[in-house]
Amino acid sequence: MRSVVHSVFGDPVDVLKLTDVPMPAPAAGQVRLRMKLAAIHNHDLWTVRGSYGYKPALPAIGGSEAVGVVDAVGEGVDVALIGKRMAYAGVRGAWAEYYVASAVALVPVPDVMSDEAAAQLIAMPFSALTLLDFLNVAAGDWIIQNAANGAVGTMLAGLAKSRGIHCVNLVRRDEGVAEMAKLGISNTVSTAAKGWKDSVRSLVGDGKIRAGVDSIGARATEDMAALLAESGLLVSFGSMTGEPMQLSSGTVIFKQLTLKGFWASTVSAQMLPEKRKSLMGELIRLVATGEVKLHTDAVFDLADITKAVTRALTPGRAGKVLLKP
Repeated sequence: MRSVVHSVFGDPVDVLKLTDVPMPAPAAGQVRLRMKLAAIHNHDLWTVRGSYGYKPALPAIGGSEAVGVVDAVGEGVDVALIGKRMAYAGVRGAWAEYYVASAVALVPVPDVMSDEAAAQLIAMPFSALTLLDFLNVAAGDWIIQNAANGAVGTMLAGLAKSRGIHCVNLVRRDEGVAEMAKLGISNTVSTAAKGWKDSVRSLVGDGKIRAGVDSIGARATEDMAALLAESGLLVSFGSMTGEPMQLSSGTVIFKQLTLKGFWASTVSAQMLPEKRKSLMGELIRLVATGEVKLHTDAVFDLADITKAVTRALTPGRAGKVLLKP
């Protein structure tokens, strides 16, 4: 079968190659799926670079999320699954014509949902919903996030709106405000604009920002902390700068802030099954009804992996880059 493989860790543009490999066979408790579409996530590219929390044995097939049709089952798995369209995240080797996955972690895809939405349903959207839940805020509350025009950011904004939560969305380019507006997302402020913090305070008015999500690090962390209300929660979700967070002890002490890290894999693993089922049901309903939209920027053939990765790394994209077999 055709697959996208890297034999060394490095720049994804350079090391990912289209390769023929044997088709996998499902082990006990697994299914094999014929891939329809697979997503290119930032964490997939970090894995290829060798800079993520998980390092695969080399050579490795890239990709971690896809939608596909079950075409074979392993021992102990109901054969009635064959022919069913399923979404799955956390798989090793999704960028291939076929991949294997744990049967118990499959997510059935409703007929009304497109392949483009199903291919990116779990990793980023479910992480965003889990993150929103992690913030412990309610309808009418205010939250703030930076890197808001990223995949998780746009999703968090939409999910917050669906729950009646007000979200201030920070972007680093003035053009980002209009780009967010095209996606139907309001309350966007550019940190490149003079007096942007005053703009945030004016936007919130008499409200109080209960929680913030920092995906940038460095000085951006202190900037966000300064806007939080007393006893606010500051969550570190990532570091686009790659630099340590800068945070004044005075801000933390006098505002009595709480600082937490968020890694979706750990939070999800600790989640009660009933809670996971409830959140996934909420997410599927919102996407299926169109209340929350999962945007696709472009779809590339596996053979065009270099072009696909280059596009995925391009700032200002309007949605997710997907691969087709």
